[in-house]
Amino acid sequence: MEKQKKITLNAEKRKVIADQFQSFYENKVKDKLVQAKEQYDIIREKAKEQMDKVVRFHQPQEDVDTIRSMISKYNRAGGELYEDNCFYIQNPITKVDEDGREYTDSQEVHVRFDMGRKFARAYYRDEMKAKNLNPDFNLSLDNDYSKRNPKYYNDESNCNKFLGWSTSSNDDKSITTPKAKWENDFKLWVIGSSYCHSRNFKVDQNTLEFFKMYVQSAENVIKEHEQMYSYVEGKMKTLRLGLKSYRTFDQAKALADKVGVVLNESMLNESSSMALSIYSPENLASLLEDKEVLTREQKIMIARKQMQQSVN
Repeated sequence: MEKQKKITLNAEKRKVIADQFQSFYENKVKDKLVQAKEQYDIIREKAKEQMDKVVRFHQPQEDVDTIRSMISKYNRAGGELYEDNCFYIQNPITKVDEDGREYTDSQEVHVRFDMGRKFARAYYRDEMKAKNLNPDFNLSLDNDYSKRNPKYYNDESNCNKFLGWSTSSNDDKSITTPKAKWENDFKLWVIGSSYCHSRNFKVDQNTLEFFKMYVQSAENVIKEHEQMYSYVEGKMKTLRLGLKSYRTFDQAKALADKVGVVLNESMLNESSSMALSIYSPENLASLLEDKEVLTREQKIMIARKQMQQSVN
């Protein structure tokens, strides 16, 4: 019976295999990001209702209508109105310092109903991944901006185009970008200029705390994106270290079976050769378990064990 030829690995095949592992690890932790988005969506709807009450309490609709009528008659001399989705609220509290002097402590919260870029990449991560975009490009820098290269800028440009921060006259006008959708989702007519910090609406402590919770819910979406990336990338660094030195598909398949990753030959293209691995599927599977870290001593121990086995 003719022995079946083993499939050797090349860079392209290793990428296919690595992508399968990455999807596996993302699926293990992505629920936290999904839950953070769902929680934000719920609080956002309540925040829109609450902000409408706050603004209309300080600037009644009849006052807005009066200013609009004055503008219609006297142009800018009649006053200013602006349709805004950015608001500042505060709760001034009188306190006493060490010398017995009273002072006002204004707790201020910036409430926005549009979205920042970090939030957008976290919120629309799945949609961008589905279009083969890289919403994690900025996280890969790990705050070291000297790592920016042509691929980084290309990923940034593609993400900005999808989200709507980069537009051109050739864009399909029938498509509403996420940025445009969010900017127009909730706006209120306010008396004053476009500079939202020029308006500071006073609220009670309970209302202030609610909006702090709303702001925090948006920050949680960003945080869960960052933590998911950190977890997955930690696994992938270990995986790539071993996978890079695997010679055959059988080695990768053995590892996938131990970890629980679905992997089959149909996912691969034409074969190529590679050097022998010093990492067995058993060792690498163990290193990919949660809370295990590959140390220098572990590398030496594994290498010595492999060398001893080859001698025997």
